Amino acid sequence: MSKPKKRQLKGSVVSDKMDKTIIIKTEGVRTHSKYHKQYKVSKKYKVHDPKNEFKTGDIVVFEETRPLSKDKRWKVVTKH
Repeated sequence: MSKPKKRQLKGSVVSDKMDKTIIIKTEGVRTHSKYHKQYKVSKKYKVHDPKNEFKTGDIVVFEETRPLSKDKRWKVVTKH
C-alpha cells in the first residue's frame, strides 16, 4: 500500500518574527449559496521553517505534517 498524499497549500508569508516558525496567509474566493455573490476568504497557518530562510512577502508552498507544537501542523516545501 502506498502512503496517502499530503495536502499542499500555497500562500504568502505575513510574519517571520518567531524562531523556526512563519505565519502564512492563504486567500480564496467562495460563492454564497443563496445570493450567489462571490467573496474573499483568508486563513493564517503557523508553518515550520527550520532554517529561518523565508521572509515576509515570499510566496511559498507548504504541506501538512505531524504535530510539531500546539499550533504547528505544517512545514514549508518550496518557495514559489
